[in-house]
Amino acid sequence: MSAATEEGVVSDPVADEKRDIQQMLNRPYKYGFQTFIESDTFPKGLDEDVVRAISAKKGEPDWMLEFRLRAFRKWLTLEEPRWSDNQHPVIDFQDLSYYSQPKMKEKKASLDEVDPELLKTFDKLGIPLNEQKRLANVAVDAVFDSVSIATTFREELSKAGVIFCSMSEAVKEYPELVKKYLGSVVPVADNYYAALNSAVFSDGSFVFVPKGVHSPMELSTYFRINASETGQ
Repeated sequence: MSAATEEGVVSDPVADEKRDIQQMLNRPYKYGFQTFIESDTFPKGLDEDVVRAISAKKGEPDWMLEFRLRAFRKWLTLEEPRWSDNQHPVIDFQDLSYYSQPKMKEKKASLDEVDPELLKTFDKLGIPLNEQKRLANVAVDAVFDSVSIATTFREELSKAGVIFCSMSEAVKEYPELVKKYLGSVVPVADNYYAALNSAVFSDGSFVFVPKGVHSPMELSTYFRINASETGQ
């Protein structure tokens, strides 16, 4: 619907919004640098073997693999939605890689074994993870491509009764909580992308604040996608 302005010029709010969005998209992305680090990336393509491989990479228990497989099988029965006002090229879901992780040693609480290049990346983004530089009163879970590389203040939050860790750790350390709540807000079968995400999600943050407990600090998650042509 168009509207007349004080100057008598007819204004189209939809067209104006599209113009503003396009102007925003045309701006150079100031965080568009790349981190040059060796990564372990799956070949392109998606089938049950890929879903199983993601689960195996993360060392997940059988129940988590079954959750993924049920989601994948449901996804195969659904159709990609066609939103009327969101136009984009047709997505070839077989032309994407569904897992990529930086080659590094097992994550340690002290960050001693995290590749310095990863730490530099988050420093550039204004998200210091080094012990001496951590943000005051803000706990951070930093996810790089398909894996969480660091979660700060876990011990301090635990003392207050708050669980804050990566999803991969939660699956192993708090399985009953994950089973209870995973997919409880947006069910696996809710839509095409919910099913796909449930099948191939790689990592993310897990937060549990029991009733009556207040977190002593803010909680934040930062994702950095460095790999190209990935379905993350």
